[in-house]
Amino acid sequence: PHLAALVLARGGSKGIPLKNIKLLAGVPLIGWVLRAAIDAGVFHSIWVSTDHDEIEKVAKQFGAQVHRRSPEVSQDSSTSLEAITEFLNHHHEVDIVGNIQATSPCLHPSDLIKVADLIQKEGFDSVFSVVRRHQFRWSEVKKGENKMTEPQNLNPAKRYRRQDWPGELYENGSFYFAKRHLIEKGYLQGGKMAYYEMRAEHSVDIDIDIDWPIAEQRVLSFGYFGKEPLKEVKLLVCSIDGCLTNGRIYVTEDHKEMVSYDYRDIVGIDLLKKRGIQVRLISDRDCSKTLSAMQLGCVAKVNVTNKLQVLKDWQEDMGLSWKEVAYLGNEESDVECLKQAGMSGVPADACAAAQKAAGYICKSRGGCGAVREFAEHIFLLLEKVNSARKQ
Repeated sequence: PHLAALVLARGGSKGIPLKNIKLLAGVPLIGWVLRAAIDAGVFHSIWVSTDHDEIEKVAKQFGAQVHRRSPEVSQDSSTSLEAITEFLNHHHEVDIVGNIQATSPCLHPSDLIKVADLIQKEGFDSVFSVVRRHQFRWSEVKKGENKMTEPQNLNPAKRYRRQDWPGELYENGSFYFAKRHLIEKGYLQGGKMAYYEMRAEHSVDIDIDIDWPIAEQRVLSFGYFGKEPLKEVKLLVCSIDGCLTNGRIYVTEDHKEMVSYDYRDIVGIDLLKKRGIQVRLISDRDCSKTLSAMQLGCVAKVNVTNKLQVLKDWQEDMGLSWKEVAYLGNEESDVECLKQAGMSGVPADACAAAQKAAGYICKSRGGCGAVREFAEHIFLLLEKVNSARKQ
């Protein structure tokens, strides 16, 4: 049977405009779940249902197909079931839909693989995700009611210790898998049902109980970053024009060139060096006088016609794997380097081709703190690497 992953990503949002493609830890929100769905390898097709051009563009960038939903199922009042039903009406080849929520960025491929087995091999009609909570519930007393609250799941005279109580299962909204015949009857859950219990640290729902900065920290700690395990970065290569500088060149009357840079970026380079990470600089043009004036103390290669070849030479000379190399670029000449490096980033104002190739998009513009921001991103991922080693 044809198993399709379907992410519903409407353009409208009452809280955050275009929330589904807002950058979370340098990746569009929807990109986190699409990466997990693609790497799971269990779906015959992966779709994003949207009514917005920008969301369509990002979805295709991450390798998904796009179903343009109608205005009738794109309203604030529209339900997920209505959007899924419309999708099935246009895609008769689909037998099972795995509806994955875009707002669950800590989803991992291993979860999706196990759920696919439940519904394809064990014969369940619907499977949905839950998380275990250890929370005591009490009855609500509305204002003006002359009654007392009552315990719902505990005896106050004999309260459980956490380790003595298994807790309760709650839907966490990460995904709902269902067979076509069930959806056509108007259900996402029904028939022979099963739940799939997700780990609490992977159960992040931005819509319900978490704000953006906290979500970014959770994703950096528990998110899925790709099939290969993260490795400690040993080398950062940074494009000079448009990353370390803002790309502008000021020419004086006596034909001398001047550029500007942000002191925060210089601090970022120093911090990287103190952590044992080599920083090397690269440029399409001859800016050796500028580098000399900046006194960064970094190996640099200027007037480069093939950045990828220089990057390969440095990687081989240092005896590094590509997972140990990070690259910060901003132009089309950086695209192949961004694709090759294990960790890649671009400033917020990088060209479209570079943004598409990068794994991290900075909030800062080139020459305005992007290097420092990317350095902080590297440090956070190094913490993740060290944490994995300890485990």
